[in-house]
Amino acid sequence: MASPDLHRNPDIHRTIDAVWRIESARIIASLTRITRDVGVSEELAQDALVAALEQWPASGVPEKPGAWLMAIAKNRAIDRFRHNKLRERKHQELGRELKTQQDAAVTEFELAGDDDIGDDLLRLVFISCHPVLSTEARVALTLRLLGGLTTQEISRAFLTPEPTIAQRIVRAKRTLSEARVPFEVPRGLDRAARLSSVLEVIYLIFNEGYSATAGDDWLRPALCDDALRVGRILAELAPQESEVHGLLALMEIQASRSKARVDANGEPILLLDQDRAQWDQLLIHRGLDALARAENLGGAGGPYALQAAIAACHARAPSGEETDWARIVALYGSLGQLSASPIVELNRAVAVAMASGPAAGLALVEELMAEPSLKSYHLLPSVRGDFLFKLGRLDEARVEFERAAALTQNAREQKLLTDRALACGGSPSSNPI
Repeated sequence: MASPDLHRNPDIHRTIDAVWRIESARIIASLTRITRDVGVSEELAQDALVAALEQWPASGVPEKPGAWLMAIAKNRAIDRFRHNKLRERKHQELGRELKTQQDAAVTEFELAGDDDIGDDLLRLVFISCHPVLSTEARVALTLRLLGGLTTQEISRAFLTPEPTIAQRIVRAKRTLSEARVPFEVPRGLDRAARLSSVLEVIYLIFNEGYSATAGDDWLRPALCDDALRVGRILAELAPQESEVHGLLALMEIQASRSKARVDANGEPILLLDQDRAQWDQLLIHRGLDALARAENLGGAGGPYALQAAIAACHARAPSGEETDWARIVALYGSLGQLSASPIVELNRAVAVAMASGPAAGLALVEELMAEPSLKSYHLLPSVRGDFLFKLGRLDEARVEFERAAALTQNAREQKLLTDRALACGGSPSSNPI
């Protein structure tokens, strides 16, 4: 087949990438129900993506691109199934009885992809979080399969070298295949053992949609939607698990701000500049209800419930100035005691600056400058630059904003930081990063 002429279709590659981001998880999940092998399923989905890159520049994007990709992937799966069975027949000289069984299996294989995918995404999360894998491998694999993220995006989310992430994903898929892990939602003690990892995965996927680590867009709403969908299903599946409701509360409240977080051109709008009338009140109410449910189950001190309580402080405040920053500082303090993290400390520094002034926040940030895991984390120089800006130390602030812009791989965020660096010659801004 001829190579696609992308030069005559300058937008087609971007369109295909957008479709893939939205549809890949569903395709892989549905294929895994059929093949029972996540590695094979991802290969088949990638084959469908290649077919789209070859055909859509000439034929145009189909009316239902997800269904088109699924049909191609399913056909490739059937071809592979038949080829493997034919090779097996040649090697073992199978008789008529096995021939009948093969035909029945092919028929089942052909029909399986046409069913409603139901909870396939949730099953895919649980299979990726199986105890045979390390915690790091579970998270990386699920981000890859469910979120459609590249190894580069995952490495930035983990603050881990990209080759390390790539190795984890390859080994994880091989381990699952060799262990013949069933494609199902676990029950009882097995489900409880995997729940913590599942929650971590869902939240990391949500975060990638909420503030994309790379690419041309500040937001990737499809990832947020997938994380919310799986979170809501999980809340129904595990109604007595407080942290499930804590995570759901956090995602609902954060998602409520999505429309206000970018302008008409897709440029980021910082928290204190957002039009709070655009915040989705339905999502806020859902989030507050989920937080209340988590607290009623005795989970007010859990990590996700604490973060949800911080988000609730913003949601309840009529404006940035009226936000209960002292309570947010205390909540970050509790979160830091529960699970020490330099990123939690960085966030606490921002809250301290809002409650007690930029000098107080800067003092906390200075303690983090030597932290190895934050060496390539762009928000560290971004926050430090903001504090320096407010203190009138404009030359130092410019250097920090420029360094932050060089570290981020998100085009929108890079422009925001570059603009802030240029603004160091003007009047100080009152906005926190």
